[in-house]
Amino acid sequence: MTVSTPDLSRFRRAGAIAAATLAAVALGVVPGARAEAAAGTLPLGDSDLTEVRTDRALADGVTLTRIVRGTEPAPADQLNTTTRGPWVVNVLTIDPSQARGHLQATYGPNLSQVEKTTELVRASGALAGVNASFFTFTASQLYPGDPVGLGLFGGKLLSEPTTDPAEVNFVVDANSNRALTGKLTWSGSVRNRQTDATLPLEFINHPPVVPAGCAALADQTQCSLPGDVVDFTPEFASATPSGAGVEVVLDRLGCVVRTSTTRGTMLAAGQTSLQATGRDTVALLDVTGQGCVSSTSTLADQNGEELPVRPGLFGVTGRYPLTADGQVVVPDGSGSFFDRNPRTIAGTTRDGKIVLATIDGRQTTSVGTTMDETAAVAQALGMDDAINLDGGGSTAMSVEGALVNRPSGSTERAVGDALVYVDGPYRSGN
Repeated sequence: MTVSTPDLSRFRRAGAIAAATLAAVALGVVPGARAEAAAGTLPLGDSDLTEVRTDRALADGVTLTRIVRGTEPAPADQLNTTTRGPWVVNVLTIDPSQARGHLQATYGPNLSQVEKTTELVRASGALAGVNASFFTFTASQLYPGDPVGLGLFGGKLLSEPTTDPAEVNFVVDANSNRALTGKLTWSGSVRNRQTDATLPLEFINHPPVVPAGCAALADQTQCSLPGDVVDFTPEFASATPSGAGVEVVLDRLGCVVRTSTTRGTMLAAGQTSLQATGRDTVALLDVTGQGCVSSTSTLADQNGEELPVRPGLFGVTGRYPLTADGQVVVPDGSGSFFDRNPRTIAGTTRDGKIVLATIDGRQTTSVGTTMDETAAVAQALGMDDAINLDGGGSTAMSVEGALVNRPSGSTERAVGDALVYVDGPYRSGN
């Protein structure tokens, strides 16, 4: 389903076999929960595989379902090819018609750093949550948590969607628990109120790149090559990125507080800054040289209609849609990304339920899923519209402060942000 309107409004068999149940417990079924065996419920592997489900009510309208398909550990050299599994899937279902709480996204103390999903769930006072967006990770030692794509938190756009056609977004209104999937776009600019001089913004809260041909220039205003123009907010980090270039600090009214010919400063509450590199430094100094500036920042859906950013709106970044209007839409692809991996999925059912799921992978106890298999799982779980969130070693689901899945690495990975369910009404500033 595409993003269609600014207000989000369009948008067991009983009697488990004893041996299968014991095998499922060995693979991690939640003790004490109701277990059922079924064949062919998830379209994974051979049709004769035993499938055991355990359901657990976490709160009004919130259910955790654990699905174990297959009973024998996989040979270590057949994880990508076996048709016998096993697969371990954890599913968090939120029914807005019954739930007292709300779903939101959180990034922790600041946007640029990483924390484990369990830590983000605990710090939010949340009941449960999963990892969410793709993030910079090892590409940046200083800012590993920087989102690679949309980061929308409580009505604040802290990271813009990329132009990468693979990016797809999951947006939720915490006031109503209405959620949707779709590809968002963004545009931004600053305009001098006195002179009308205007400068397009290229990024929000991403370190600008100094043009390679001007890397040796301490004074970037002498550079003839295009650089970057970036808007920074206090949520990014304790200080803005340092380096060659120009930085202009603005107060909450858009008036210049100070200008520097190098980058890197601390921002007070209510302040923002504009950084530029390359020849864009001259344009930035021109736009901010007299009076105050007005900023524009516009999100639009894939139909080009504006999506108003208001309190309670959250959005995270995935790669590739899985289902749309009940149909599998995942594109063809090859390579490691499309092979079997741990996966995290976010989506909605036809009747408005929100579903978050993790699929463990790269292990003999759960082999993971290809992109095609992931889409088939999303469809089988009733997700009419679903996207693939960050997966691999990032895949994690935390319930009541503890992991309920088994990450593929030796320990839980720290991530950029998470989708978390808080069992109470949304209040701005949560």
